[in-house]
Parts: sequence; structure tokens; C-alpha cells
Amino acid sequence: MSAPLRFVSILLAWTAGAWATDYNLPFMEYLDKDTLVHLKWGFDHLQGNITFQLIVNTTGWVGFGFSPHGGMDDADIVMGGLGSDGSYFADYYSLGEKMPEMDKEQSYTLLSMTENNGQTIMTFQRPIETCDEKDFQITAQSIKLIYAYGTTDVIKYHGSFRGTKEINLLNYKSKTVPPDARYLSVKVDKISVPPNTTYYHCKVMKLENLPTKHHIYQIEPEIENQEVVHHMLLYHCPSFVKEPYDKPCYMGDMGDTCFGVVASWAVGGTAYELPENTGIPIGGTDSDTYYRLEIHYNNPQKKEDIIDSSGLRLYYTDKLRQHDVGILTTGVFPVSHMEYNVPPKAEKFHTYGICNTSLFSQLVDPIPDLQVFSVLLHTHLAGRKVRVGHFRKGKQIDFLGVNENYDFDMQEIVNLGNIKTIKPGDEIIVECVYNTLNRTQSTMMGLSTSDEMCLAFLFYYPAINITSCTSRPNTTLLSTTADQIAEYQSLVNALPQVQYITDANSKSSLYRHGTVRNVMETPTATCKNTNIASRLSISWMVTAGGIILLLLSIAIM
Repeated sequence: MSAPLRFVSILLAWTAGAWATDYNLPFMEYLDKDTLVHLKWGFDHLQGNITFQLIVNTTGWVGFGFSPHGGMDDADIVMGGLGSDGSYFADYYSLGEKMPEMDKEQSYTLLSMTENNGQTIMTFQRPIETCDEKDFQITAQSIKLIYAYGTTDVIKYHGSFRGTKEINLLNYKSKTVPPDARYLSVKVDKISVPPNTTYYHCKVMKLENLPTKHHIYQIEPEIENQEVVHHMLLYHCPSFVKEPYDKPCYMGDMGDTCFGVVASWAVGGTAYELPENTGIPIGGTDSDTYYRLEIHYNNPQKKEDIIDSSGLRLYYTDKLRQHDVGILTTGVFPVSHMEYNVPPKAEKFHTYGICNTSLFSQLVDPIPDLQVFSVLLHTHLAGRKVRVGHFRKGKQIDFLGVNENYDFDMQEIVNLGNIKTIKPGDEIIVECVYNTLNRTQSTMMGLSTSDEMCLAFLFYYPAINITSCTSRPNTTLLSTTADQIAEYQSLVNALPQVQYITDANSKSSLYRHGTVRNVMETPTATCKNTNIASRLSISWMVTAGGIILLLLSIAIM
């Protein structure tokens, strides 16, 4: 074979598989009961792009779309495949039970189209928000997805090869638990809730003996008194905790040292299922471990005679998943002798908690890359916004969580949309914004509902032995007082942050010289015409044949 033809042969082999890339998409669902149509997806943030990968057991054309009612009326559709002349792909809209029309605004970009083992794999992308009135607007509500496919590359009536399924793409929810699923019920038992505004109850216990390692894959609240149960946390205890108890929290007991978060729930949340390749490890060598269930009761009316048996249901399996999950507590260290107060009459007061992961090596070595996939953000009544900035080499590269309209009554674990990688040495900054215009006294950082908190619980894999990485400004160095809120804000932000790192054995490390970095503005939605960008991207990515012909002509000159 001549050198030019050998070059072309290599190029053809490359183009056949170069775009069949692993796009690291965290969410997946089968759209049909026979598991012939598989959808994967992920997104950067709610104002960015969303990427889909449709895998169908056919070598013909495939179609996917969004529908207001689950049918063809007003549906937004993409169709494509890999034919004898290469890839074909386009954005369509449908007005009814007839052949869809091609959309003048091509809002979707094809990333790759391959066939492998009798399957067509179509990977494509679009903005979550578009300007095209014929595009279905993707929101954080459940959406009816439709699909269809054929056995050849001639796009025609699909017959029975079609279906619909309703999924919340931007806030993916749990799947249905099978009736024979095994679970642990971790609850308090008929405790008397005192008529106090705030009450924390703790139960230290062993879980059911599981001699081999298992994985928790779903966490479900079991709430008996909805009006007073504010949040629940299940903590893993250090090995020196060896006695059970059932009493008020933080009374100087040994169980107060249990702070390795295993499961969590907060008001407004529902059941949470982990991604199918991850699980929270229990059992095996941890069979003798004690756990602490902490329930925060918020009782502003100071109701009497409340008897409660709330807790968490932990669904588990002995079929181990690929990754062990850890939960890292970040943000502002809740309780300290260093006062950290939010002033009254403030419209927007910012607090910051930082975590420099380079300090992890003092307790754990080596430190792997941590893959973050979900987050639970937490403040109390004055909280209005929470953001988790991700910094590398001193510069912000991303957000690990954003809630610009925080609601105290709607706190739930949120999937990030795509997997975020924290590398050793990266910094995490949790920013909380409070409104205290209706308060006449300073609000302290503390445990009571009338106090404030600023926390972000990061769900990640692979699990490491670090349980928390929080900080607090060293206010003992505040030598002057400030009359104006803005001046006080500036003075506190300039103080060195004292960082606290804790591991599962309650060993800790302290660093007194942390710095608050500036957190960038949250990306905002911009209405832009995607047609030109799509055409340029498609022309480069899809028409591989054109590129090959160009290079062939160069090679044989």
C-alpha cells in the first residue's frame, strides 16, 4: 500500500471511532420497558448546555424529542442516523400526526454518531434555554420525552417503535423501589419533643449487623410530625464511641464527636437515590460501628405533647456498585468561641466558609481526585442565596452548587447535572447571603433555627476518610468596630480564616491563615441565536467525508 493510501486508511479508522467519546454523563434511564432505548444526559449549569446520548438497538434512524402531552402535537424533535453516506442529523418540530418539519433554527448540535454491536449511538447538545419559539423549553419540572426509531435509514412512519416517558431532566429524582427491597429503618422511638423553639435529639446506636460490605443506594425520610421535623442527619461515629444513648444532643457526651455524614434529609426534600454506579458503604469491617441519628425539631409555636418516631429509611444492596460515596461537610464552622454575627437591618450580608484541600494530606495520604455529583445547601431563616465556588491555583474554575433563590422550607439534595472534579490543592468557598431587614438584633452563627448556618454537603466518590472541612473568620483579631454594615462586611472578610479539617476517627487539623477569595458572578441566561454556531459545529464534526476528501487530495498530490 502506498504511503498516501496508508495515511487515508489510518484516517478513516480514526474518523469511525473518534467521536464515540465518553462524555461523562451522570444520569441515565431506559425509556422503554424492554430496555432497547437508553438515554444518558448531563449539563453544566441551568443557564448552559445540556448533552444527551441516545442509544437504541437498531442500525436505522433514531428520533428523540420533547412533547407537552406525550404525543406529536407541538413536539420538539431531533432525528438522525448513520447511513451509507455518513451521518445525518437535524432539528425538527411537529404540528401533529404527520412527518415533522425541519426547524429553520437548528438549535441542536451533533457531537457524534456511531453504530456498534447493532446499536445506534447518537450524542448531541443544545442550550437549556433557546430563543426559538419552536423549541421546547427545558425547565426543572418533569418533561414528557418521546422517542421513535426505524429499522432502515429511510425516515418514515415508526409503527410500534415509539414511546414516551416522563423525567425531570434538571432535577433528576429517584426511581421506584421494588417491593422486595431491603432497608434499614433508623428512627427515634416515641420521644417527647419539648415545647421549645429549637430542640436537637440524638440517638446513638448500632445498625443491623451486616457481616459483609453493602451499599446504601437510596435515602428516604420517615416523618411522623411534618410540622416540626426540620432536618435529620445520620453520622458515622469514631471507633472509641461504644455506648448507645437516646437523649438531647450536645450535652458533653462521647457521641457528640460523631460527625461523619452518612445520610441526610432537610425540610422540603424527598427520597434521594444515588447514581446507579455509586453507593454509601455500610457493614463488613464497620459492623461494630455506632451511628448517631440527629433530628432538629423546629417548634416556633412551642406546641406541647408532641410524641415523635421519625427517622430515615436506608435502602441497601449486597450487589456492590463501582464507587464508594463520601459526604464532605463544607462551609462555616457552626459553633466556636470566635463570634461570627450577621448584623440586623442588612439587605444582603455575605458570610464565607473556606476549604483548602491541600490540608487533607495532614490526615489522609494519598488524596485522589474527588468526583462531586450532588450537593445539599443549608442555611436557616435569613438565608437568601448559597453558592459554592470551586478554585484551582487561586482562580475560580466552576461552581459546585448554586441556589440564587434559597428557600428555608425547600431544602433537598440536588444533582449537579455533570460530575465536577476536585483535585488535590483545590479550594472550596461556600458563600451565603442573608437578609435581616426585619431583625433588630444581631444573628449569631449557631445551631438554633433563629441562629444562622452556612453549609454545603458535597456528595462525591471515591470516599476518603475526611468528613468535614469548614472555617470561621478569626474575629478575635477584629480590633475596631464598624458603624456601617458594608464596613463591617469588609473588615470581617479581610480577617484570616481558621480552617478545621476532621476525619472519621475525630482526628483534626487546624490552619489559621486561610483567605477568602472573590467569588465570580453567577452565569446568567442570554438569549442567543444558536443556528450559526450549530451549523459551524455540525459542518466540522459531521461531514467527516468532506474532511477526508480534502486530506486525500492533499495526500495524493
